[in-house]
Amino acid sequence: MINLVRIDHRLLHGQVAFAWTKSLGTDCILIANDEVAKDSLRMSALRMAAPSGVKLVIKSLEDSIKALNSGATDKYRLMIIVESIKDADELTKQVTTIKEVNLGGVKAENGKKQISMAVFVSPDEIERLKDMNDRGISIEVKMVPEDKGQNAIDLIK
Repeated sequence: MINLVRIDHRLLHGQVAFAWTKSLGTDCILIANDEVAKDSLRMSALRMAAPSGVKLVIKSLEDSIKALNSGATDKYRLMIIVESIKDADELTKQVTTIKEVNLGGVKAENGKKQISMAVFVSPDEIERLKDMNDRGISIEVKMVPEDKGQNAIDLIK
């Protein structure tokens, strides 16, 4: 069962590792990221950040999609973390059971518009968010479980 799909450029860190997993009762975190899946040093660093008692799986986006669609992850209370809006867009196109996405952190870069304290979006990312919304995906900006969530589409208008 997918408890949360989160976009966070930092992937696994204190907020995610502890606040979200505890709040959701997560027993498995899937990091779906092509670069990390090929980088043993980054994988090792992320493994150290995982809370004890929570399984951490790191796969490429394609392998993550296959695992999610195969049912292999159904036995877990799963949190999926992707690094970018682009990856979340692709994930939600190919895993049709995902209906909600948490937008937790997208880093500031030239040409991006700030829509919340920790979320900066480019014109391309705005279009991807709108496309996800048009496909029935709810996108909520929420850094930690205690925050009041905000609809991302309302923030980009």
